[in-house]
Amino acid sequence: MKNFIKFLLGKNKNQHKNKKADDDYKYLPRKDELIEEKFTKKFSDNGGKFLYASNIKECNDFFIKILDENDWNKKNILCFDEKILKDFVNPVKVITNKSNLNSNLLITNCEFLVAKDGSILVSAHQIKSYKIKDIPRNIIVLAKTSQLSETVSKGLEGIRIKYSNNLPSNITSIKNFNCGENEKLNFLTYGTSSKNLYLILLEDL
Repeated sequence: MKNFIKFLLGKNKNQHKNKKADDDYKYLPRKDELIEEKFTKKFSDNGGKFLYASNIKECNDFFIKILDENDWNKKNILCFDEKILKDFVNPVKVITNKSNLNSNLLITNCEFLVAKDGSILVSAHQIKSYKIKDIPRNIIVLAKTSQLSETVSKGLEGIRIKYSNNLPSNITSIKNFNCGENEKLNFLTYGTSSKNLYLILLEDL
């Protein structure tokens, strides 16, 4: 994690060892600092706002700071699963709803974080049956380092492994954080709208 922090601070980083062969890759979960760095760079290049938390206290502090800086404490907040808040930012108290798509902010977790293109894989577990363009423009995603995936295909395979015979519907990708003429979309992001997205990444490996 030391090399990862140096990367975030813009310092020179040591040369990493070559990655293991693809057949040695484990979908759930494996510590890989190279994937962390690659995701962080791509995610930031896409316009996402990234915050790394080494423990729950830091995660809590970042969460409060985001709400305060954007004055979201006094706004409507959508959260389909309040257990997310208990897992990541307990005991922060915020008033949320589970149905108002016109809310100013969505708080959610995700399925996987894709290093290759800096996108965020979600499913019906995070956004129900709604399309990305239908959910609030402002989003706070709470995720863990064990959810990092090298590619979209490996993320999809991870979802298949995670849910086994109960595969979730509405699997899609959030990538457009700074959409412009040169934005590159894939089959999961086509037709989506840009989002103002914060990611708090909690170390759990």
